[in-house]
Amino acid sequence: MEKSNVASKSQAIVAEVEKVIVGKSDTVQMAVVTLLCNGHLLLEDIPGVGKTTLAKALAKSIGGEFRRIQFTPDLLPSDITGSSIYNQRTTEFEFRPGPIFGNIVLVDEINRATPKTQSSLLEAMEERQVTADGITHSLPTPFFVVATQNSVDMTGTYPLPEAQLDRFFARLSIGYPSRLEEAQILNDQQVSSPLDQVQTAVSLDELVALQAQVREMFVHETIRTYVVDVVRATRESNQLVMGSSPRGSLYLMRAAQAHAAVNGFDFVRPDDVKAVAPMVLAHRVLPRAELRARGSSTEAVVLNLLDTVPVPVLVA
Repeated sequence: MEKSNVASKSQAIVAEVEKVIVGKSDTVQMAVVTLLCNGHLLLEDIPGVGKTTLAKALAKSIGGEFRRIQFTPDLLPSDITGSSIYNQRTTEFEFRPGPIFGNIVLVDEINRATPKTQSSLLEAMEERQVTADGITHSLPTPFFVVATQNSVDMTGTYPLPEAQLDRFFARLSIGYPSRLEEAQILNDQQVSSPLDQVQTAVSLDELVALQAQVREMFVHETIRTYVVDVVRATRESNQLVMGSSPRGSLYLMRAAQAHAAVNGFDFVRPDDVKAVAPMVLAHRVLPRAELRARGSSTEAVVLNLLDTVPVPVLVA
């Protein structure tokens, strides 16, 4: 599979998702970048802006088995991973897989569940497996979690712990549509849902092949050093209590590879690193109290730090 095919296939996915997500091309493209990196996506925003719709459209565009888990305060870990049930006919315990066993799993309103239930996703997201009663069960391939959460200051939410946040490859927000875009949404959904028009753009086998191709994208040594310097800048910033871990460096490089591939390049550029840095790093850092008091976002901090890191010049 040629690199140009990565661009054409990924743009086909974007085109399908944009049938229902109006005027958010950058957000949709970054969601596809996350998918190509075999990562997991966290959508954080206020209710009603299209988080669940984006997840559903993305799932339909890549086919596979789709599962949805609605997180509520009374949800138990076994409701997600599954549990062993005694079979009276065979006199043995049988494992009944939970809804986590799917190719595309929508975890809706993840921060409405208790921390214990949130933590039940850790093994599944990191190891692609579930352990129940001492027995490990592998999850399907590919396995992609799209979680949505309301803003953390809203009633009835439990903030995700840092360990859980770090399992998400990227965090994105959709935001309000413009006046014209909102009018178009009303027109498109007056009679029927545009979700019914979303078609499968790539098969699961094609998706796995695309993910492998992205990993082979050429990364120059100076770009790898640039990635490290950007992440180290988060650790040295006086605006942050905690900077990004080495996992952030690895994910930043992979996201830059996917971004370059999606845009038709066969090598990673500094601009690719800059484009994906906010969605990869912002949820992996902790701001100081005075920064939160001013209402500044960690995405803004990451963008400001990018201006302070020297950009390498690639010579052909």
